[in-house]
Amino acid sequence: MHGPRYDRRRRFAEGEEGRGTTRVQLEMPPQAMDRLQRLKERTEAASYAEVIRNALRLYEALVSEAELGREFAIKTPDGVITPYRVFV
Repeated sequence: MHGPRYDRRRRFAEGEEGRGTTRVQLEMPPQAMDRLQRLKERTEAASYAEVIRNALRLYEALVSEAELGREFAIKTPDGVITPYRVFV
């Protein structure tokens, strides 16, 4: 037993390191859930939450760069650089 003051919900909310977290519940259509599952497998992420946190970091970085007027491009393995429209 964990003692009289142990609260599993509080431990979850504080996280293992004691930092605060917030639980978020998402509703996704089956196709979006399939995409999330495939990304989790392809990136060997430990959880769906890890995939979403990584996606959020990337999206935030792209938005920040776009706000500075920067453009995005993709370079193919043979060296061809093609503009990439992230935000339509």
